Amino acid sequence: MTIETLNSLDRAGFVSAIGWVFEDSPWVAERAWEERPFASVDALHRAIVKQVERALPEEQLALLRAHPDLGIRARMTEASTAEQAGAGLDQLTPEEFERLRELNRTYRDKFGFPFLFAVKGSTKQDILGAIGRRLQSSPEEEYRVALEQVYRIARFRLEDNV
Repeated sequence: MTIETLNSLDRAGFVSAIGWVFEDSPWVAERAWEERPFASVDALHRAIVKQVERALPEEQLALLRAHPDLGIRARMTEASTAEQAGAGLDQLTPEEFERLRELNRTYRDKFGFPFLFAVKGSTKQDILGAIGRRLQSSPEEEYRVALEQVYRIARFRLEDNV
């Protein structure tokens, strides 16, 4: 799809076309539609990030919580499944799977949302290292890092599809 095509869509078509880039959160695209036309993918990305930044804290938290735990195959969108497979998370050894499962649980218990990491271009070792390091963050620091990771995920998805 081209940026021109996106710009020409009505609200429902626009949301249908890119509402999925923020996991189970089409409200972001719905709000960004008002800012059309977009000159580029960069402009579109800035507009959708702005909508998340303007959102209520509970909307932001719901957005973070909409993402699946990394390496766990339950309840994943097609995009998440493909991204995680690209990082080797579909080929974890039983020991790696158990370690990631435990780290995910510890992270979620500490921060109240899943560990978020834009996996494109990363390996399973990169991801396991990152979750271990980020468990040392404060809740405030990690909330900001998690949002930044969601923005990176959305950027990768837009680049792959627009």
